[in-house]
Amino acid sequence: MSDPTQLYLDLLKKSLMNLLYAEPDRIVMANGKPTPLHLARQDGSEWPLNGPMHSMIGMKRLNNIQHCLQDVLQNNIPGDVIETGVWQGGASIFMQAVLKVHKATSRRLWVADSFNWIPPPNPEKYPQDAASDLHTYRYLAVPLEKVQQNFLRYDVLDMNVRFLKGLFEETLPTAPIDQLALIRLDGDLYQSTMEGLMYLYPKLSSGGYILIDDYGAIPNCKQAVDDYRTQHQIMAPIIPVDWTGVYWQKP
Repeated sequence: MSDPTQLYLDLLKKSLMNLLYAEPDRIVMANGKPTPLHLARQDGSEWPLNGPMHSMIGMKRLNNIQHCLQDVLQNNIPGDVIETGVWQGGASIFMQAVLKVHKATSRRLWVADSFNWIPPPNPEKYPQDAASDLHTYRYLAVPLEKVQQNFLRYDVLDMNVRFLKGLFEETLPTAPIDQLALIRLDGDLYQSTMEGLMYLYPKLSSGGYILIDDYGAIPNCKQAVDDYRTQHQIMAPIIPVDWTGVYWQKP
């Protein structure tokens, strides 16, 4: 007999990526190439221009969230869970669903985003982002109210979900987070990736996980991760998830 928890989580992943009623062989543009839809949504290589989705990170990265979070729960790794950069909220919704089905009621889910726009580059402080134009992509900006409505659609919004609205440099240093078991960074820029690492990684428990969404896709993000790991002599191996997502476990 199939495990009902796994059936629910698999169904939720397909729903978040709008795969339940999609035509799996329909051709979409993924990383600039015509690709069957089911393949594009496996590795999250499709931008959200081909129909409604609540997550564009793909099945492999959602599976990785599930693997890491269930390992944290099984091994009693202490701390809350956070995602920085949430778009429609799909990955955060999935994280909250995993917590709820495992009755992890003592852990909070922190959902951090400007909920307005990707901030323009700050080349004086972070010259690595000088050429970025992501702030001009208005469909990447999703209001807080829309993200909260999406949580309600999936019946996972409760008092354990805490929203941090604003720029990371303003919200993360003062957020009342004592300890983290899982961090997911999806900030795209060098600045937002570095700020997520600076303010959150020291709070990550031993045995906890950090997941990086844009390591393979955006050189600025990769450089921020590599710079931080070098500065802090982090030797834990970086493990690839798909063409862009990576993670490692804190020793």
